[in-house]
Parts: sequence; structure tokens; C-alpha cells
Amino acid sequence: MLFALIVLVILLAGGVAVVRSMNTSLASAGNLAFKRDLINQGEQAIDAVLVKFSGSGALVTPAARNSNLKSANYSATALATNDRGVPTALLSNTAFNAVGTDANDIKDDAAKVTIRYVIDRLCNTAASPGTLGASGCVFPPSVNDVRGGSSQEMSTRLPPPPSTTYRLSMRVTGPRDTQVFLQASFARPEQ
Repeated sequence: MLFALIVLVILLAGGVAVVRSMNTSLASAGNLAFKRDLINQGEQAIDAVLVKFSGSGALVTPAARNSNLKSANYSATALATNDRGVPTALLSNTAFNAVGTDANDIKDDAAKVTIRYVIDRLCNTAASPGTLGASGCVFPPSVNDVRGGSSQEMSTRLPPPPSTTYRLSMRVTGPRDTQVFLQASFARPEQ
């Protein structure tokens, strides 16, 4: 009987350890699900920004893109970043208020998700990228850059119009103060 009681105590301790291990695994899986959902939610900012660069949006003309536009969360120069490449404007409200306005935040109250974003042109000065050149702005690779493939295919393509690279940085905040930082870059012809 004494031996049976000792075995029961050992089994009970093992059962408690298994339950605690399962709870930890479930919490980790839940956190990963929050993160994945926030990444998916962040894609809404990409749509909102592309609208600003097309149609009758605020950043359609090259002249509009040559200077900062706080009402569009836009900087004509590359923003300062931390050691992980996240613009410091997304890390503090004070720094953000110098670049953009929280009226542009995308909010989903039902999902408790807020998306804050900034757009910066990857240039070192607020001027026309055409006058700054490759030393002043980041340009996508030209059609003549060797990137693999057949040389015959390369000769039949028309060269793309000159374009400048823009960086969209997002901070997506969700339930339980979960935060995800995302970045996307795109090129826009300067015509």
C-alpha cells in the first residue's frame, strides 16, 4: 500500500508537469497566431499608401513628392532608423508627430488593431531625384544590370522609366499590446 501511494504521488507530479507544459505550448501558439494576424492586417496600409500615389492622391505628382507632406505621413528624405532598421518615428509618439498625423492611423475597433505607418523616399535630400542622381537616392536596378537570364531576352525589353525607391514602414498594434513592425519598398516612376 505504501508503495502504491508513492507511485501515485510520482504520477500526480508527472501529470501536473504535462499540464503546465501544454499550457505553455498553447500560449506560444496563441502568440504566434496574434503575430500572423497582425502581419495580415498590416497589408491594409499598403493599399492606403498606393492610393496616395495614384489617381488623385496627395503624392501623385513628382513635385508633391519632393517635399515632406505631414498630412500623408510622408518624408521626402530617408528617416532615421534604429539598429534594426525601424524608423524612430514609429517608436515614439513625439518623433511620429514631427513626420505624420495619427488621423492616418488605420483602426479596426472590433479586432482591436491599429496600424500606424510612415512613408519615406530613400533620398538624402528633399529635391528632385533626377538632379540628385544615384549618389543622392536609391534607384531600382536598371534593365542593363546583369541579374541572370538570357541576354537575348534582355535586349528585347524596353528600359523602364527612371524611378525612385520608397519605403513604407508600419507598426501594427493588436490585442494584449502585441506589436509587429513591417516594411515594404516600392518604386514609382518620376514622370
